[in-house]
Amino acid sequence: MTPAGPGVVRRANAAHEAAREAGREAGRDGVHEGGAEAERDADRAAARDAAREAQPREGAGGGTSEALALGEQFARRLSGPDALQLIIEVAHDMRSPLGSILFLAERLRSMQSGPLTSVQERQIGLVYSAAFGLSALAGDVIELARGGEGLVHQRPIPFSVTDVMRSVASIVQPIAEEKGLTVRLATPPADSRLGQPVALSRVLLNLTTNALKFTTDGSVEVSATQRSRTRLEFAVQDTGRGIPSEVMATLFEPFRRRQDTDRHVFSSAGLGLAICRQLVGAMGGELGVTTSDAGTRFAFEIDLPLATKL
Repeated sequence: MTPAGPGVVRRANAAHEAAREAGREAGRDGVHEGGAEAERDADRAAARDAAREAQPREGAGGGTSEALALGEQFARRLSGPDALQLIIEVAHDMRSPLGSILFLAERLRSMQSGPLTSVQERQIGLVYSAAFGLSALAGDVIELARGGEGLVHQRPIPFSVTDVMRSVASIVQPIAEEKGLTVRLATPPADSRLGQPVALSRVLLNLTTNALKFTTDGSVEVSATQRSRTRLEFAVQDTGRGIPSEVMATLFEPFRRRQDTDRHVFSSAGLGLAICRQLVGAMGGELGVTTSDAGTRFAFEIDLPLATKL
């Protein structure tokens, strides 16, 4: 049996997008059943297409040899000059199904499809957190490959630092609860600032998710400390086991291999931290890290002038 081809993936993605739009229209008209039915129809159509594509083709050489050939072709592209373009294409293909997952998870979280038990609420929260993080990463990869110009707003806008930090905490809370960890926030006294809230949120979300991923006991603290009237230091501190010394030299490189396959280290792709460093640099700061057996601390300082009003 052969894997679904790119045509099926595109049709499935298009079907999910149509289902999402139908769901939105149904919600605006107050007819929720119509949107749900559209989603079910889209899922059934995508499943039929995938099943047809997966059927053995007459005259085909054999599923195993075809899969090996595709794998070799993919490996050549990853090691060739168009590797970055391949990653962009994959990121583009990820965004559509992830958008569908976020849409459906949000409907479930808001109990539009009926009440949830406490266990189901936690599970849906985990699904939403994971899909949100992947969707944001896919978007950042695309922007980073294009030079990073779209990673920050052209002009600073007023925003609430506390709101940004609370939003990050709410997204990662299901992950923390699942691992029995505590997420603490330390917000600044002067809250209303002028800056890049989307870029700041992406950095804090990525760093906090990493901290939770590599912490088994204790807590993760996200803090914003006022260093001067306009300058704030943001930090994410965990109580994990620290980053191995052999990893530190290549920690922020976009592409790197694990040096010790028996030890769990930061993402072997390194894209998340590379994007964080790019974002912090675009905001006028520099991302640094200190680590020990007692934990790891990522921190950066940026200028955020006081905003008169939001």
